[in-house]
Amino acid sequence: MRYLLLAAAGLGAALALGSCATMNEQQCLAGDWAGQGYADGLGGLTMSRLDEHAQACAKHGVAPDAYAYRQGRDEGLRGYCTPARGFNAGREGTSYAGVCPASLEADFLSAYNDGRQIYSADQAINEARSRVNSRADRMEELDDKIEGKQAEMRAEGVTDEQRRAIENRIRELRREREDTGRDWRRAQNELDDAEAWAREIRYRMQGPYGGW
Repeated sequence: MRYLLLAAAGLGAALALGSCATMNEQQCLAGDWAGQGYADGLGGLTMSRLDEHAQACAKHGVAPDAYAYRQGRDEGLRGYCTPARGFNAGREGTSYAGVCPASLEADFLSAYNDGRQIYSADQAINEARSRVNSRADRMEELDDKIEGKQAEMRAEGVTDEQRRAIENRIRELRREREDTGRDWRRAQNELDDAEAWAREIRYRMQGPYGGW
């Protein structure tokens, strides 16, 4: 139970690697290095995390127990290096730091790579949708500009020279509108393809990873 409580707290810290201190004064003084190692192992962190803990705890006059930390981390890694964890890590786009022992790594990596396929498919959808939306916004913007120029041309007092300049500008805008429309259709086709591929990937993963 102690390990589980520490793991819950430690996993949150593991996700915030950019924080100034990896352990606070209370954690350093508690000296539960096995529990801290377990939490870090369950988070898939490397042994370099211990160096960060040592720097954080040095401010409080505490040195880590490397042996206890390593023992706890090894136990935590056994919980991390599972196919289910690997699949979820890959699906979420989390990087793998090569921490799993050889006896567990093959199954972990196989599941991790499966998860990465879903992540990549989702990324492709997001990128294609972004292109679709960008082209659609540009077409709307161009339509507004064309409408504005047409209103200018109908205004009173417009000279023939000004009208010719406006007509030329409208032609330029319409050409760009046509080009943007073609880009939009291309992007929409890419989005359709990406969504179809994502559905196929998810269908294939339902067997080994049903319920995710």
